[in-house]
Parts: sequence; C-alpha cells; structure tokens
Amino acid sequence: MKSKLIKFTIVICVLAAIYLLLRHYGVTQNIKLENAHKIKDWVSGFGITAPIVYICLYIVATLFFLPGLPVTVISGIAFGPVFGVVYVWVGATIGVSFAFLVSRYVARDIVERWVSGNNLFKKIDEKVEQEGWRILMFTRLVPIFPFNLQNYAYGLTNIKFLTYVLVSAIFMLPGTIAYVQIGGAIVSGEGNLTRTVIYLSAAGVLIVLVSLIPKFLPKHEID
Repeated sequence: MKSKLIKFTIVICVLAAIYLLLRHYGVTQNIKLENAHKIKDWVSGFGITAPIVYICLYIVATLFFLPGLPVTVISGIAFGPVFGVVYVWVGATIGVSFAFLVSRYVARDIVERWVSGNNLFKKIDEKVEQEGWRILMFTRLVPIFPFNLQNYAYGLTNIKFLTYVLVSAIFMLPGTIAYVQIGGAIVSGEGNLTRTVIYLSAAGVLIVLVSLIPKFLPKHEID
C-alpha cells in the first residue's frame, strides 16, 4: 500500500510539473487552431529536437485533456503531411499508453470516480467483456466516448495492455492521417492553389471514409 502511494505521488508530481511548465509558457492556454502558426513557430524554434518536443507536447495534451484536434493539425503545419503523421502517431500512441497505465496501476480510484455513474462507460466495459478488442477498435473509429477520457477508462477494463496499444495505434491512424493533411495543405500548398485544394480534398475524403468505416464492420453498437 505504501509503495503504491509513493508511486502515485511521484507520477502525479512529475505530470503536474510538466503541466505547470507548459502553462507558465502559455502553451496549454493557446492550443487553438487560430494559434496554429504561433505554436508551429514555437515548436520549430527547437531545431533538430523539434520532433521530440512536439511528441512530448502531444503526450501532455493526451494526459491532461487538452484539445487534440489543434495539436494534430499543427503537426501538419510544422512538419508537413508525411512526417506530421509519423510524429502525431508516435505521440498519440505513447500518450494513450501512459494514460492506460496511470489508470490501471497508479490512479485507479481517481479514474473510477471520473466514470462513476457514466452509463456509456458501463456499456463499453460490458462490451469489452463480450467482444474484447473489437469494441476498442469501434470506439477509436467512432468518437462516442471522449478520446482523452477513454484512454483512462480502458485501464479499468480487463483488456490486456499490449492489445490495447496495438489496436489503438492501428485504428487511430486513419483519423490522424486525415487531420494532419489539413495542416499539410497549409504548408505544402502555400502559394499554390491547386496543391492546397488537392491536400484539403484528400483530408476531406479521408474524414468521410473514416466516418463510414463502422458501417462496413460487424455491429458493435453500445445499446
């Protein structure tokens, strides 16, 4: 019990320190699409370490419930439509993994209070019992449960950590590609209307395709 309390205290202190540091520099308050270029300049200012800084930013955004869409689009602006996808995918995969581990081994009681009385989570928990990884796949493709909260919530289920990481990584990718293309259109298409239209069109098509994927899967409704 004492060991668990020490672990919990250390993790919370480290996460709180990172969050307060980002808040001090105005990062947490300014993660908005209208500030995308400012954040892009801030990230790019780190030179060759910029990808590492960005990945750390994405991990913090995932752990602290910061808006994911602006951070994802910013990657396309800062790194382009290809490397932007890679860095978002790495950051998101690490972030959701940390959230799962914190929930399962460090802050289980707190997460249980967060989802207490949430009927949707109860249904997801039941579906995990019945269908395993398939329900995780479904909730990654269809945002029926808030993304950042579900990362913690899955730590309360009986799904295995490795299964959670692999399925999350695979089925977060389509949405990641779609939204990074929006940022990529701004950079790669800058000064070239045709290229901008192509990238934005690709993003739009991907977003529509992602929304249609569940229609072609076996029924996994949260009834």
